[in-house]
Amino acid sequence: METIATRLAILPFPEIDPVIFTIGPLAVRWYGLAYVAGILLGWLYARRVIQNASLWRNGIAPLNLAQLDDFLLWAAGGIVLGGRIGYILFYDLGSILENPVRAIQIWNGGMSFHGGLLGTTLAMIIFARRNAIPLWSLFDVVAAVVPIGLFFGRIANFINGELWGRLSSMPWAVVFPTGGPFARHPSQLYEAGLEGIVLLVVLAWFVYRRRALKIPGLVTGIFVCGYAASRIFVEFFREPDAQIGYLAGDWLTMGMVLSLPMLLVGIWAIARARSAAAAA
Repeated sequence: METIATRLAILPFPEIDPVIFTIGPLAVRWYGLAYVAGILLGWLYARRVIQNASLWRNGIAPLNLAQLDDFLLWAAGGIVLGGRIGYILFYDLGSILENPVRAIQIWNGGMSFHGGLLGTTLAMIIFARRNAIPLWSLFDVVAAVVPIGLFFGRIANFINGELWGRLSSMPWAVVFPTGGPFARHPSQLYEAGLEGIVLLVVLAWFVYRRRALKIPGLVTGIFVCGYAASRIFVEFFREPDAQIGYLAGDWLTMGMVLSLPMLLVGIWAIARARSAAAAA
């Protein structure tokens, strides 16, 4: 009887070169372009949110466009530094200690969302204090646009043929160049859909229909819960990092372990936001 382990790929992996073009020794990669696109499109969306006075309590946004423009560099630094450091600490510390040069090879292992989240959160805390911006409102603006970057980042993971899924017999299963000769879940696309498109639409509904930005911290809590739930769900289809494997049985992964506290923090943030709004 044919099994998943012996089944060949149902869909061929698209032949997309991870390098878009080269200029001398400089190679422009889809991975880097994804981060640029996510940050710039997120910035443009955030500008529209800030300029829409009807979305904010008393019709006044907590920060102006000049402050948002200044924060763009802070956000980029938090994402890149936090994401890379997080990946090293959570997923690849042993390999980095053996070969320190690997630490700057972001295409070798990539970035950690949880690390990027921590790095960006630290950047937001410092920036908000330096500019007298209400911290929870800054969190909300950033949370509303983060799914844009997540979408592009996961698409880049797919193009790179990395972070692929577990063995699968589904008709949309794909064989990845580095994943052996078997069909696998395109888990990167699952994440792009859930963490990117679905979460972006849900947050936009709360922002524009429910005027959630008038309750500081609510959008942040919804985002954190939405991301954590999506990530935990997709982890059941995603192959764990080879250097870590399963943490328990054949199902518990590092992604789940890191996302569960996020889910609890998100629930707490929603409750805190609603309680503060009721008290006000």
